[in-house]
Amino acid sequence: MRIRTATAEDWPAIEPVFRTVVGAGETYAYPDDLTSEAARDLWLEQPPGWALVAVDDEGLLGTAKAGPNRPGRGAHVGTASFMVAPEASGRGVGRALGEAVLARLAAEGYRAVQFNAVVETNTRAVALWRSLGFTVVGTVPEAFDSRTHGLVGLHVMHRPL
Repeated sequence: MRIRTATAEDWPAIEPVFRTVVGAGETYAYPDDLTSEAARDLWLEQPPGWALVAVDDEGLLGTAKAGPNRPGRGAHVGTASFMVAPEASGRGVGRALGEAVLARLAAEGYRAVQFNAVVETNTRAVALWRSLGFTVVGTVPEAFDSRTHGLVGLHVMHRPL
Protein backbone atom coordinates (compact mmCIF):
# COMPACT_ATOMS: atom_id res chain seq x y z
CA MET A 1 0.00 0.00 0.00
CA ARG A 2 1.18 3.48 -0.89
CA ILE A 3 -0.25 6.69 0.52
CA ARG A 4 0.13 9.88 -1.46
CA THR A 5 -1.47 13.26 -1.94
CA ALA A 6 -4.65 13.04 -3.98
CA THR A 7 -5.04 14.97 -7.20
CA ALA A 8 -8.05 15.87 -9.34
CA GLU A 9 -7.15 12.89 -11.52
CA ASP A 10 -7.92 10.58 -8.57
CA TRP A 11 -11.56 11.68 -8.36
CA PRO A 12 -12.90 9.01 -10.79
CA ALA A 13 -11.47 6.33 -8.44
CA ILE A 14 -12.52 8.14 -5.25
CA GLU A 15 -16.09 8.86 -6.32
CA PRO A 16 -17.39 5.26 -6.23
CA VAL A 17 -16.01 4.86 -2.69
CA PHE A 18 -17.54 8.21 -1.70
CA ARG A 19 -20.92 7.17 -3.16
CA THR A 20 -20.86 3.75 -1.47
CA VAL A 21 -19.86 5.07 1.95
CA VAL A 22 -22.24 8.03 1.90
CA GLY A 23 -25.02 5.92 0.38
CA ALA A 24 -24.79 3.37 3.21
CA GLY A 25 -26.17 6.05 5.50
CA GLU A 26 -24.09 5.05 8.53
CA THR A 27 -21.14 7.42 8.75
CA TYR A 28 -21.54 10.70 6.83
CA ALA A 29 -24.30 13.30 6.86
CA TYR A 30 -23.63 14.37 3.27
CA PRO A 31 -26.74 14.49 1.07
CA ASP A 32 -27.25 11.40 -1.10
CA ASP A 33 -27.97 13.50 -4.19
CA LEU A 34 -24.71 15.47 -4.48
CA THR A 35 -23.54 16.02 -8.01
CA SER A 36 -20.13 14.63 -8.88
CA GLU A 37 -18.73 18.15 -8.89
CA ALA A 38 -20.20 19.02 -5.48
CA ALA A 39 -18.93 15.76 -3.96
CA ARG A 40 -15.48 16.34 -5.45
CA ASP A 41 -15.40 19.88 -4.07
CA LEU A 42 -16.33 18.58 -0.59
CA TRP A 43 -13.69 15.85 -0.59
CA LEU A 44 -10.71 17.24 -2.49
CA GLU A 45 -9.81 20.00 -0.05
CA GLN A 46 -8.32 23.24 -1.28
CA PRO A 47 -5.28 24.67 0.52
CA PRO A 48 -4.63 24.86 3.36
CA GLY A 49 -6.52 21.56 3.34
CA TRP A 50 -5.51 18.49 1.37
CA ALA A 51 -6.56 14.95 0.55
CA LEU A 52 -4.71 11.65 0.48
CA VAL A 53 -5.29 8.35 -1.27
CA ALA A 54 -4.16 4.87 -0.29
CA VAL A 55 -3.51 2.75 -3.37
CA ASP A 56 -1.99 -0.55 -4.35
CA ASP A 57 -1.38 -2.20 -7.71
CA GLU A 58 -5.10 -2.99 -8.00
CA GLY A 59 -6.40 0.51 -7.37
CA LEU A 60 -7.80 2.79 -4.70
CA LEU A 61 -8.07 1.35 -1.18
CA GLY A 62 -9.17 4.45 0.68
CA THR A 63 -8.95 8.19 1.01
CA ALA A 64 -8.73 10.89 3.64
CA LYS A 65 -9.03 14.65 3.72
CA ALA A 66 -7.66 17.04 6.32
CA GLY A 67 -7.01 20.64 7.15
CA PRO A 68 -7.84 23.25 9.76
CA ASN A 69 -10.91 22.56 11.86
CA ARG A 70 -11.77 26.27 11.92
CA PRO A 71 -10.27 29.33 10.23
CA GLY A 72 -8.39 32.13 11.92
CA ARG A 73 -7.89 31.64 15.65
CA GLY A 74 -9.00 28.00 15.42
CA ALA A 75 -6.65 27.06 12.58
CA HIS A 76 -4.06 25.48 14.91
CA VAL A 77 -6.43 22.50 15.41
CA GLY A 78 -6.80 20.14 12.48
CA THR A 79 -9.64 17.89 11.44
CA ALA A 80 -9.90 14.98 9.05
CA SER A 81 -12.33 12.58 7.41
CA PHE A 82 -11.71 9.06 6.13
CA MET A 83 -13.26 6.55 3.73
CA VAL A 84 -12.12 3.01 3.04
CA ALA A 85 -13.29 1.05 0.01
CA PRO A 86 -15.55 -1.77 1.26
CA GLU A 87 -13.41 -4.40 -0.47
CA ALA A 88 -10.35 -3.11 1.42
CA SER A 89 -12.02 -3.22 4.84
CA GLY A 90 -10.01 -5.02 7.52
CA ARG A 91 -6.68 -4.57 5.71
CA GLY A 92 -5.32 -1.73 7.85
CA VAL A 93 -6.13 1.00 5.34
CA GLY A 94 -7.94 3.21 7.86
CA ARG A 95 -5.10 2.91 10.36
CA ALA A 96 -2.47 3.66 7.71
CA LEU A 97 -4.40 6.71 6.50
CA GLY A 98 -4.96 7.83 10.10
CA GLU A 99 -1.27 7.59 10.92
CA ALA A 100 -0.35 9.43 7.71
CA VAL A 101 -2.81 12.23 8.43
CA LEU A 102 -1.62 12.62 12.03
CA ALA A 103 2.02 12.75 10.90
CA ARG A 104 1.32 15.33 8.21
CA LEU A 105 -0.81 17.52 10.48
CA ALA A 106 1.96 17.43 13.12
CA ALA A 107 4.60 18.27 10.50
CA GLU A 108 2.48 21.22 9.37
CA GLY A 109 2.45 22.60 12.91
CA TYR A 110 -1.06 21.74 14.06
CA ARG A 111 -1.34 21.43 17.85
CA ALA A 112 -4.22 18.95 17.99
CA VAL A 113 -6.83 17.12 15.92
CA GLN A 114 -10.57 17.31 16.48
CA PHE A 115 -13.06 15.02 14.80
CA ASN A 116 -16.40 16.84 14.94
CA ALA A 117 -18.72 14.00 14.04
CA VAL A 118 -17.83 10.35 14.62
CA VAL A 119 -21.06 8.37 14.60
CA GLU A 120 -21.25 6.50 17.92
CA THR A 121 -22.52 3.30 16.23
CA ASN A 122 -19.46 3.27 13.95
CA THR A 123 -17.70 1.15 16.55
CA ARG A 124 -14.78 0.18 14.31
CA ALA A 125 -13.90 3.82 13.68
CA VAL A 126 -14.33 4.77 17.34
CA ALA A 127 -12.04 1.90 18.37
CA LEU A 128 -9.46 2.85 15.73
CA TRP A 129 -9.35 6.48 16.79
CA ARG A 130 -9.13 5.53 20.46
CA SER A 131 -6.20 3.22 19.64
CA LEU A 132 -4.49 6.19 17.96
CA GLY A 133 -4.82 8.33 21.09
CA PHE A 134 -8.16 10.09 20.60
CA THR A 135 -10.63 10.57 23.41
CA VAL A 136 -14.34 11.29 23.23
CA VAL A 137 -14.75 14.76 24.70
CA GLY A 138 -18.50 14.85 24.22
CA THR A 139 -21.41 13.28 22.39
CA VAL A 140 -24.23 15.20 20.76
CA PRO A 141 -27.32 13.05 21.37
CA GLU A 142 -29.42 11.96 18.38
CA ALA A 143 -27.45 14.21 16.01
CA PHE A 144 -27.15 11.60 13.23
CA ASP A 145 -29.95 9.74 11.48
CA SER A 146 -28.43 6.32 10.86
CA ARG A 147 -30.13 4.31 8.14
CA THR A 148 -29.87 1.18 10.34
CA HIS A 149 -30.07 2.46 13.93
CA GLY A 150 -32.21 5.59 13.66
CA LEU A 151 -31.20 8.63 15.68
CA VAL A 152 -27.79 8.12 17.30
CA GLY A 153 -25.15 10.33 18.85
CA LEU A 154 -22.17 12.01 17.23
CA HIS A 155 -18.92 11.87 19.18
CA VAL A 156 -16.54 14.80 19.19
CA MET A 157 -13.08 13.22 19.45
CA HIS A 158 -9.79 14.98 20.24
CA ARG A 159 -6.09 14.19 20.26
CA PRO A 160 -3.13 16.47 20.97
CA LEU A 161 -0.24 16.32 18.50
